[in-house]
Amino acid sequence: MTTTAAKYNRGNPAVKRILQEVKEMQSNPSPDFMALPLEEDIFEWQFAILGPRDSEFEGGIYHGRIQLPSDYPFKPPSFMLLTPSGRFEVQKKICLSISNYHPEHWQPSWSVRTALVALIAFMPTNPGGALGSLDYKKEDRWALAIKSREAPPKFGSPERQKVIDEIHEQMLSKAPPVPQLLTNGANETNLLPTSDASDEQANKAVEGESTSGSSSGSVNNDLPKPGSELEVVQNIVEARTEGVTNHSMANPSRESIPRLAPTPQNPIVAMQKPKHDRLLTLAAFGLSLAIMALVIKKFLKINGLAGFIESEF
Repeated sequence: MTTTAAKYNRGNPAVKRILQEVKEMQSNPSPDFMALPLEEDIFEWQFAILGPRDSEFEGGIYHGRIQLPSDYPFKPPSFMLLTPSGRFEVQKKICLSISNYHPEHWQPSWSVRTALVALIAFMPTNPGGALGSLDYKKEDRWALAIKSREAPPKFGSPERQKVIDEIHEQMLSKAPPVPQLLTNGANETNLLPTSDASDEQANKAVEGESTSGSSSGSVNNDLPKPGSELEVVQNIVEARTEGVTNHSMANPSRESIPRLAPTPQNPIVAMQKPKHDRLLTLAAFGLSLAIMALVIKKFLKINGLAGFIESEF
């Protein structure tokens, strides 16, 4: 990376930020993912993530490509998956609230690390028709998770392939085994839990991500710090519900994202008033009329007018 850094202007804010993130990644490696920039272009990264635990992706190794914009971190990166997963299309830019399809959601305090943690969190979620998303059956995704471990994907130049192969070897050495898939009936499948050793490894992974960035020394002091990485990821996943799907353009603006208008509640309640309530109202009204008739008759009888009225009629 020293040779690479010498090729770029360190006074450029984007270059400075990327070099800081590279150093932070190297000093605080994650057990859940690995990412490296290309020697010839630090704005392009190759990465691999492990499938999230307790899902049909568990144990899978999923490679991808990140392209950082020239004005990073003020503009979001683009993401492309290279390994078939049944969740994202391969070699096609995917639409997420952390990607360049939604610059209105991106925050400069986020980093490549934050984006990869969020990407892992997105995998088990409902695709919702988002661009670049797939909705395979659980058993098909499980089969792809097994296949993803066999060999890294083939993509791009020899330099890219060298980085991909290096990342795959590193990830395979720490990836938990793929749990067995049990079929309970026609439409229900469950994953058998992995061994205690795998559980311990997963717990370490969670602890590692929760504390990442707290011991990176002077490098992290230069990087904007989100309050909590897990909280940031939760906010990112929640943000995808705000019009992230159903795109008709490659890069929609904020105004083009559909918003749902608030629906009135009281009129709906009045229109949907139960039938038995209406019957009770009518019964009460009839009873009131009967009581009024008895009161009038009693009044006339007391005043001696009841016989007079009856004789007249």
